[in-house]
Amino acid sequence: MSRVTINDVARASDTSKKTVSRVLNNEPNVRDSVRERVLSAVAELNYRPLTSARSLATNRSFMIGLLYDNLSPSYIMEVQAGVLEACEAQQYSMIVQPLVSTAPDFVERVESILWRHRPDGLILTPPITDHPELLKHLRKNDLPFASIAPRQPKDCIGVILREREAAAAMVEHLASLGHRRIAHIIGDPKHGAGIWRLAGYRDGLKRAGLKEDPAYMVQGRFSFESGVEAARRLLALKRRPTAIFAADDDMAVGAIWAAAEAGVSVPGDMSICGFDDTTIATQVWPLLTTVHQPVREMGKRATEELLRRVLGKGEASMIELGYEMRMRASTAPAP
Repeated sequence: MSRVTINDVARASDTSKKTVSRVLNNEPNVRDSVRERVLSAVAELNYRPLTSARSLATNRSFMIGLLYDNLSPSYIMEVQAGVLEACEAQQYSMIVQPLVSTAPDFVERVESILWRHRPDGLILTPPITDHPELLKHLRKNDLPFASIAPRQPKDCIGVILREREAAAAMVEHLASLGHRRIAHIIGDPKHGAGIWRLAGYRDGLKRAGLKEDPAYMVQGRFSFESGVEAARRLLALKRRPTAIFAADDDMAVGAIWAAAEAGVSVPGDMSICGFDDTTIATQVWPLLTTVHQPVREMGKRATEELLRRVLGKGEASMIELGYEMRMRASTAPAP
């Protein structure tokens, strides 16, 4: 079968090739009746525009790059799903690139990606979203980007969550269950999330009338392995905590694993909770109490704001999303 072309769509819809192109690119100032006629012809003819042809006509690559340096595979998978959904809605493609943001040649690596793939814009995830040299480079070269959970949201577009408030609410929940020795496995200090969630933990203790104990604050790295090691340190204390709030689900699951290793019942002897509500939260037993961070939605909304700027379809902004508490079987009243 011969390939259907844009000219075929134009003839079938009784419009011009330029009008068809404007409809396919979701450009404004096209009458609704004309838009419906074109889209009907596209569906009837099963027309699929060539990306190469679109690129030549518009001087765009129709590609968005997602950059990440994150040890949590479940988090990144959710972000990818959201970015891809928003890209497909605008007939864009997505490239995904893992990087090491602490590497001395980090910015040069990003430059190489930009040179090879020519993306129309980038989605930055923590901690890349706060890399000062990269941000300076992108702004200097006028390359659009959107940030997920940046430390300074006023300076860019993208999406953020009220993470400090959510962390405080989780600690208050544990206190309401009678827990007085509440520990925290801290997230990676390079991430804004690690800083906000630690601040929220301290806020929650203060609101509950509890004093901070440095022994109950152990550094993690947003990974299962770091959760295991941090929990082992907490379990070895003479007055071990009765509850652990980990800064993400991977570390919380690591803490559950360490508790099982030590013969500590969860939640009978110790309550454990996390943050993010990624897929692992409902794949572990007991099911994990956690803060639901709409990670997929965050990836989608950040991409929508980026494409709004790239395509010139209105003012792009920094969007704030809400959170929800997911109370499951890993927390219970203090023993």
